[in-house]
Amino acid sequence: MALGTPATVALTTAGISFTPHAYEHDAANRNFGEEAASALGLDPEQVFKTLLADVDGRLVVAIVPVTGKLDLGALAAAIGGKRAGMADPKVAERKTGYVVGGISPIGQKTRLTTVLDETAELFDTVFVSGGRRGFDIEIAPADLTEVTGAIIAAIARD
Repeated sequence: MALGTPATVALTTAGISFTPHAYEHDAANRNFGEEAASALGLDPEQVFKTLLADVDGRLVVAIVPVTGKLDLGALAAAIGGKRAGMADPKVAERKTGYVVGGISPIGQKTRLTTVLDETAELFDTVFVSGGRRGFDIEIAPADLTEVTGAIIAAIARD
């Protein structure tokens, strides 16, 4: 499973170190990030969810802790935009090549502007989706920033 997703292939190709973590996904659970934190016995603040937003007609990836919510205004401001709203899930799936609940910020079909919440820098490693439900990747925030080309900004709120 470690090399079975576009995310792991992209990381391996780039020579970036990561640790795969698989867990049993409950198909009835729609709180994917919280499920990952619980199943893997992690501090939920160290587990990040990948969300897609529409900022002034442009699709943008936002990576925020599962314990918080995306601040759409802060996301728009971080990339010089004015208005932001959540992207249609079908559009998100089509543009990233992943299914909702398994969207990884890494190895997406279309390279999109990406913003990582600044709290990621509080940890030596963070956990993000590995590209399928029930599979997370542990990665250093600097490596996540490098592989996604992410901007670091305060985009999460409680």
